[in-house]
Amino acid sequence: MSNRVIIMGAAGRDFHNFNTYFRNNPDYQVVAFTATQIPNIEGRKYPPELSGSLYPEGIPIYPESDLVDLIRRHDVDQVIFAYSDVSHEYVMHKASQVLAAGADFRLMGLGTTLLESTKPVVAVCAVRTGAGKSQTTRRVCDLLQQMGKKVVAIRHPMPYGDLAAQAVQRFADYDDLDRHKCTIEEREEYEPHIDRGVVVYAGVDYEAILRQAETEADVIVWDGGNNDLPFYKPDLYIVVADPHRPGHEMTYHPGEANLRAADVVVINKVDTAGPEGIATVRDSVFAVNPSAVMIEAASPIFVDDLQAIRGKRVLVVEDGPTLTHGGMTYGAGVVAAKRFGAAELVDPRPYAVGTIAKTFEKYSHIGALLPAMGYGDEQVRDLEETINRADCDLVLAATPIDLRRLIDVRHPMDRVRYELQVVGQPTLEDVLKRFA
Repeated sequence: MSNRVIIMGAAGRDFHNFNTYFRNNPDYQVVAFTATQIPNIEGRKYPPELSGSLYPEGIPIYPESDLVDLIRRHDVDQVIFAYSDVSHEYVMHKASQVLAAGADFRLMGLGTTLLESTKPVVAVCAVRTGAGKSQTTRRVCDLLQQMGKKVVAIRHPMPYGDLAAQAVQRFADYDDLDRHKCTIEEREEYEPHIDRGVVVYAGVDYEAILRQAETEADVIVWDGGNNDLPFYKPDLYIVVADPHRPGHEMTYHPGEANLRAADVVVINKVDTAGPEGIATVRDSVFAVNPSAVMIEAASPIFVDDLQAIRGKRVLVVEDGPTLTHGGMTYGAGVVAAKRFGAAELVDPRPYAVGTIAKTFEKYSHIGALLPAMGYGDEQVRDLEETINRADCDLVLAATPIDLRRLIDVRHPMDRVRYELQVVGQPTLEDVLKRFA
């Protein structure tokens, strides 16, 4: 008899593990996926167009809260934990739940889930969400392009719509974003690449994505999500660490695995972190991966009009995942507001409506700043209404995109941008030249 399996996920790593290991494997029967972290992804099916001949009806996706009942109802043998940016303690609480319900608990590593490319692969991953992967990936792409390489970025999945239609997605211009009905979260990751002339691929079936991307690339850059492991076998494995959360590089899953496997560790934000935090991260690298190249970097901030901030009552809008499951209580927007003399940070919570209000209830650590949540049309509308209801002089948006392209903001808005800037030596240029 085949082993009956449930895969716990968040519409990313879970689907990849299924595609690479379980889809055509008659030794296992995947009876369900469970979903968490991302709103509105349960209640769907992993469609038969993607699930293969062993699953002609597709595979149902349930909320993670149903997990114990599903284990007992389907007499499940194994539960696969397949999502990221959670503490080691959290993982073991989930394991205890599964073990007590009678099933085995399993984590799948690089050996069973990495796909090999015919082209060189640079992977950019992290120890936590919000460490600075995006600006690091952008800098890597810029440098490779300066070396004359045709770069294609493949982004960690964010399939929040029609999974069959999203199997392989290619983004070369803003029209592609509109055609694929991208969420705010997707646009935040894709637009900066498009602005640099870098084609981006994403979707659900990452082997099919890779084979198509290989036809137009000299180098593949894996643009990681959360603190997940890469999907492709890297020829150069870059991992970003955050000294604002010292110690997290050793206590979060699977970020610690990234740290241990890295060829290069970028300690980011050294311009704003305390020396103790930087030293803690350095000590962690020396302890578990002493052969890794260590690079220190800053993420300096830039605003459209710094004079517009001084003396104003400012509503700060920050990156959503960084504030929610990333656990941060501030970001580049708060730093900019304080640095450039804002009189007050306006608390958005009294003005929050609908799904935005529910986000504040779920993530109670978020203070007087607004996560740019936009996982669907309803949430985008709620974000727009929350911003417009707020009593403020200025909206300071620290997201990688211009929100005014997606929502109608009645307040003046200033944007905060940040790019990676390496401090001292070695540099990313040094590493990439050796790689090239």
